[in-house]
Amino acid sequence: MPTERFDFTGAKGQKMSGRIDRPDGTPRGFALFAHCFTCTKSSLAAVRIARALARRGLGVLRFDFTGLGESAGDFADSSFSGDVRDLIAAAQQMAAQGVAPTLLIGHSLGGAAALAAAVELPELAAVAVIGAPFDIGHVTHLFEGELAAILENGEAKVDLGGRPFTIRRSFVDDLRAQDQGARIAKLRRPLLILHSPRDQVVGIDNASAIFQAARHPKSFISLDGADHLLTSAGDAEYAAEVIAAWGSRYIGGTPDVTPEIAEGHVVVAETGAGRFQVEVAAGRTRFLADEPVAVGGLGSGPSPYELLSAALGACTAMTLRLYAEQKKWLLARVKVEVTHEKRRDRTPPDLFTRAVVLEGSLDATQRARLIEIAGRCPVHRTLEGGASIATVATDATPVAPAADGGAHARDMAETCAHQP
Repeated sequence: MPTERFDFTGAKGQKMSGRIDRPDGTPRGFALFAHCFTCTKSSLAAVRIARALARRGLGVLRFDFTGLGESAGDFADSSFSGDVRDLIAAAQQMAAQGVAPTLLIGHSLGGAAALAAAVELPELAAVAVIGAPFDIGHVTHLFEGELAAILENGEAKVDLGGRPFTIRRSFVDDLRAQDQGARIAKLRRPLLILHSPRDQVVGIDNASAIFQAARHPKSFISLDGADHLLTSAGDAEYAAEVIAAWGSRYIGGTPDVTPEIAEGHVVVAETGAGRFQVEVAAGRTRFLADEPVAVGGLGSGPSPYELLSAALGACTAMTLRLYAEQKKWLLARVKVEVTHEKRRDRTPPDLFTRAVVLEGSLDATQRARLIEIAGRCPVHRTLEGGASIATVATDATPVAPAADGGAHARDMAETCAHQP
């Protein structure tokens, strides 16, 4: 799925940095996403939800609020009201580019901003909020220890998520001046409220207050087990799936079927989030790969060497399964744990250590034979034997299913068939 730059002019004339995640096929509509307080367009929740919605046929704009990420301006000069105006500016400039949003999505304080902005955007068909506060002043509890200093001195440095931010009294006063109850009552849009009952940052009572203030049609979905930032990929994916299904009732259109990558091909493309994050496409499967936070990544997916280890582990399990079936042995389950390390003083320097667990009614001879067969799986042989790599420059990657594929399956079958 392509990710495009979408920079625009904010409400105060500042440059705002955005990205649009587009579906592979024709979009059935567009959404605008507002990230959480002090987060950015590259936060895990923003990226995962935007790209999950793109897989379901929706184009999604996510952008950095003033003074955050790559957007211009000083965060110390920002305000909740300013964020609302920037959301409206984003929607207006999306419309000017022919991609007007019909769905507005907000996470945490971004959800509160979405509720406030929606009243000013008549073209919107629906609004969805995730972990949003009802009382906007609730945000001040995040810097409660410095609140007295802010009110007395006009500003103070506050640690938010391990990063220092200057918070001014004007920011606090603006928060306290908001009347969300009145706004929500005037929303007159279908509203979806998603909230975790275990949210330790914005309590579930906020979802109840928003639901009570809103008029129908309104819906509530519990994100049971999720944390406030939706750091689990499964929670973000579930939220996106629910939003897409619910929104289809109001947005209309049918999403194009995700193109199938030809068998034997894997497509890897940068997402535009972080320094290293990429999306991996194989068949109809899509997932993220990344590097750990410690080396500058977002930690949003397995690293390249973890993927290589996974390939070895998966091939091992599949080969043993096929061999046991041919021998009619009672192998109940295979579990393979693979670790990788670099040994700079050795040749070859790469060491993959594979621990194989064999469950089932197997005797000692059968177990020993299966461990021997593990060393003959196709990926194992490729790693030990080495491989040639040809690199070419091209403008396109095949996406149509191949007429003949399954090389790995054939290699496994041959490996097993040739063993006594």
